Amino acid sequence: MNERKKILAVDDEEPILEILSFNLEGEGYAVDTCLSAEEALRKNLPSYDLFILDVMMGHMSGFRLAEKMRKEFNLTAPIIFLTARDSENDRITGFNLGADDYLAKPFSVRELSARVKAILRRSAPSRVIMQTVAGSFTVDNENSLIMNEGRPLELTRKEYDILSLLIRNEGKIFPRHEILARVWGNDVIVTDRTVDVTIARIRKKLGDRGSMIKNKSGYGYYLGE
Repeated sequence: MNERKKILAVDDEEPILEILSFNLEGEGYAVDTCLSAEEALRKNLPSYDLFILDVMMGHMSGFRLAEKMRKEFNLTAPIIFLTARDSENDRITGFNLGADDYLAKPFSVRELSARVKAILRRSAPSRVIMQTVAGSFTVDNENSLIMNEGRPLELTRKEYDILSLLIRNEGKIFPRHEILARVWGNDVIVTDRTVDVTIARIRKKLGDRGSMIKNKSGYGYYLGE
């Protein structure tokens, strides 16, 4: 049974919002809807556990809304993009903005519901006492935080999952396909390039410490001095 996780769905097509609301509420979620990105920005965004965003909307696109959520509001809740555009460049743009999944219209409501459930399940923090690992890094599983020298890093959920994985297994090389399976799961279709894009974002946020994430050419990534 779901614990009334809150979802905000944003789409400029009211029938789609009605379908999303009806089906997701039937799954036990609390669902709010908005017909524009501007309307969504007036909501209490930190109160939501997941966002479903249409890409192509009027004045402000879903991509731009996601960018504001991540950079200006520092929100880390998962994002699923819905769009009629399904090119690789569009998917990479979405993932580069910190998206967790990307569904092309028309989409299966059952598939969307399954992906929402899987993403929220993976996003739920495990109840583990704060543990210090890998030198200056501290991983706090209970609050889904990673700190560097006592300062919290502003990471999206996927960035947290990858960096936490590398920190907890310092020195172990993870192939891209294994990172994809562990972080995105087998029910989300993404490519190896998604891992590279996410790792690049993590390195940037780590600043000088970003060089600790190393790449073994043609194989995968690991954390090391």
